[in-house]
Amino acid sequence: MDAVRVALLREVLAGTQWPGAARRFAGTLRRSVVPAGGNLLLVGTEQYEPWHLAAHLVDEAAWSGLPELAPTLVRHQVLPGDAPHLSVGLSRLETARRGHTLLVVAPRRPGDGLLERVHDARRAGATVLSLDGGDPDLGTLAHEVLSVPDGAAELDLDTVQHLVSAAAGENSLPVQRGPRRFRDRLARLADQLAAPPPSRW
Repeated sequence: MDAVRVALLREVLAGTQWPGAARRFAGTLRRSVVPAGGNLLLVGTEQYEPWHLAAHLVDEAAWSGLPELAPTLVRHQVLPGDAPHLSVGLSRLETARRGHTLLVVAPRRPGDGLLERVHDARRAGATVLSLDGGDPDLGTLAHEVLSVPDGAAELDLDTVQHLVSAAAGENSLPVQRGPRRFRDRLARLADQLAAPPPSRW
């Protein structure tokens, strides 16, 4: 999802909890990985591999000039011949300790094996963040949680991942303003889309 689509999505979701919640979660992610020089481990469940979020975080790391946002994707199953960046197995979680951030993405309840590894990583000092469907066991292990229950009216966990990755790469948080009419929000969005890109020099 590109920046224009994310901006449109935020406008559609204005007035709901999701843009603010995604920014808060992304802020926690940045505060955890940037001072530590990276060490971001991203893991899903056996049934759900968050490769899409991994790709977006790599993009945001490049665009924002924050290489610390680029994660190591930890996979439940590594096949012979997989590319090096797709060849990191669950044993990598055993090395997580203070200075590491473990981001768990779990639409459904993770298996007990993954929960045990997350628990061990937290005990070793790693910061645990969870994007999930509301599993209480995972929630108790995480330092920061953003849950999207199955059947949430506005959006799903995949969409929230787009909001989080985009917010993680932002150079500054937007100024909070009072409620605005839909027409005002639409006019502001049109102005932003029509404006030339900021200089990177």
